[in-house]
Amino acid sequence: MSLSLVLACIWALAANLLAMMPSRDNHWRRAYALIAVGIPILGYVTWQNGPWVGLFVLAAGMSLLRWPVIYLGRWARRAVGGDVARGGD
Repeated sequence: MSLSLVLACIWALAANLLAMMPSRDNHWRRAYALIAVGIPILGYVTWQNGPWVGLFVLAAGMSLLRWPVIYLGRWARRAVGGDVARGGD
């Protein structure tokens, strides 16, 4: 197993351990830290193992950090004007 995949596994383990601990801010600070650390690891995985493995690691990270992804999607939909699709004015 390559070093980049070992780092990605350690990141996933840390994300799971951090999710088990209680938090006053619903884990948002931890999510920001995991995103900041995870993006370079994702780039390293993609560079070392190819785009398909990088997409798999991206999907795994998105499943662990699903609420930031959901809020990003909602923000992007509002920014593009997705209210029209829901029948809003």
